[in-house]
Amino acid sequence: MFRKASAILLAAATPLLIAAQAPAASAPQPLKLSAVAAVVDCQALAKADISAAVGAPTHITAAAVVEAKPASYCKVEGYVEPAVKFIVQLPVANWTQRLVQTGCGGLCGNLRVHVDHDDGCPVAQNGELAITSTNMGHEGNGPLGEGDFGNDYQLRVDFAYRGVHMTTLAAKALIAKYYGQAPKFAYFMGCSDGGREALMEAQRYPEDFNGITAGAPAMNFITQNTFYHGWNALTNLDASGKPILLANRLPILHKAIVEQCDALDGLKDGLISDPFGCHPNPSAAVCKAGQDPATCLTEAEAHVAAELFKGAHDAQGGKLVLSGPQPGSELAWEGVYIPKSATDTRIMSPGVATGVLKFLAYDPNPTTYQLSQLKFDRATFDATTKLHNIYDSTDPNLKPYSDLGGKLILWHGLADPHISPLNTVAYYTAMRTLMGADAADKFARLYLFPGGYHCGGGEGPFNMDLLTPIMAWVERGSAPGALVASHIPPSPRPTAPAPLPNGVPPAAAGATAAARASIPPEASFAPVVTAKPDRTRPIYPYPYTARYTGTGSSDDAANFVQGPANPVPAAMLNWFGSGFYSAGYEKWCSGTGATYTCKNSR
Repeated sequence: MFRKASAILLAAATPLLIAAQAPAASAPQPLKLSAVAAVVDCQALAKADISAAVGAPTHITAAAVVEAKPASYCKVEGYVEPAVKFIVQLPVANWTQRLVQTGCGGLCGNLRVHVDHDDGCPVAQNGELAITSTNMGHEGNGPLGEGDFGNDYQLRVDFAYRGVHMTTLAAKALIAKYYGQAPKFAYFMGCSDGGREALMEAQRYPEDFNGITAGAPAMNFITQNTFYHGWNALTNLDASGKPILLANRLPILHKAIVEQCDALDGLKDGLISDPFGCHPNPSAAVCKAGQDPATCLTEAEAHVAAELFKGAHDAQGGKLVLSGPQPGSELAWEGVYIPKSATDTRIMSPGVATGVLKFLAYDPNPTTYQLSQLKFDRATFDATTKLHNIYDSTDPNLKPYSDLGGKLILWHGLADPHISPLNTVAYYTAMRTLMGADAADKFARLYLFPGGYHCGGGEGPFNMDLLTPIMAWVERGSAPGALVASHIPPSPRPTAPAPLPNGVPPAAAGATAAARASIPPEASFAPVVTAKPDRTRPIYPYPYTARYTGTGSSDDAANFVQGPANPVPAAMLNWFGSGFYSAGYEKWCSGTGATYTCKNSR
């Protein structure tokens, strides 16, 4: 059993060995599977008893056919006790034997079934997939998304890992009832907390899914939602509690940082493709004598930016999080930890940090906790992360998953303001070091998208199809090489933008006004997008980079080839939580009210 994760992270990792290549003109495709018809009426599922298959009391509350395009489906709703609600959508006539389960964002508490990052994937666009998702065991996030469901310890466990697994079992049982057979292949796709859920499945329930895509995973759930967001919220307050850096100043900061670091990858294209090699200097944007203050930063504003880049740390510089936001992400700070105005309270970080500290991080709950009480020191770190073994999904030993033939695609936007991509790099590095590079290369890939924000959007190419490559890898053994991503320019924001919760992809921006009004207010805004890409770029498996050939448009993926490996320096991956990347730390728990019991194995 590996416990010395600091050594794991500092060990040199052999780069992934793939042949130098230009992006493929036609990517490998999944198997062509025959469609399977239903063997019972949809309405019959309302009376289905699947409790034995799920292993817990399960109740079906509704089952009815929904007429829809591109294909009608049988919509089944139900819950696993105590309160793990789920929806399963079963194609009526053209199911091609695949299940896709989607993750939930933020602290969840809502039920949304939608496949994202499937651009151009025929089986998804034709409505051939059985799809499912869950609310993860609770309704709503509490006031301001606080997570007050954490007062019930079983609901904590259901949110941490049980709810997703129970939903998987329920969906597979309903598929068997409806079609008379199990799915041939099962996939999980999630981003943000959905990425945490994805890794939790690979780590705790390796038998559930054949293929998993985990985007921007909030795997370090506790530190991410306490020290990361807490630091970012408090750092921007002056002595009187007023915000220092406002959103209208972010373009000034962003311009300065891009000028400093854009060319590190050998191409000046307005994107920072090597943020890990960038050493941002916000003070370069400080006003000089006689300069128009509308074009530069104050010393105080530059100091805030510098501290955000550093990330939460103690008085000696010890890192309480792996890193702050990466250079290039500055424009995305608005609404997360930088307000639009001095009186604007619609930022996410204070509410998330306070809620998790009050209701989820500790046992018992300090329900009167104020964010100002959070101390940034090692003692507080140790006290706050005691429940790491329940919420976090950082176990790098995926041998059981790999042995079952599972495949994993990790992905992250390099300009993500919510979760630093260094977290995902650290996990991938630990996995390759613990399991061995050759063993990891057989089932896992990591893709990093320059200029990509949180789960979608951004200045860089961040629209892509992840479903086709994971299916082709699972079903044909065709390991993915370069993924071609596109950037779609945003349309102007609507007058009253609809907020999206942390981890809900920008595709939700197209929801109806009523649906969008039901989404909690503590989140970033996603623009409505047009349909035509203005930039494409190949994204090679980490640690390889894309190199511009020097001819043709740098906005065309065809003019790039695989560049050299550029792994993150090992020293950057060392922090107080380095030991979290170890095998076998998980606890398995069940709760009743304000108490719960845990054991070391299932």
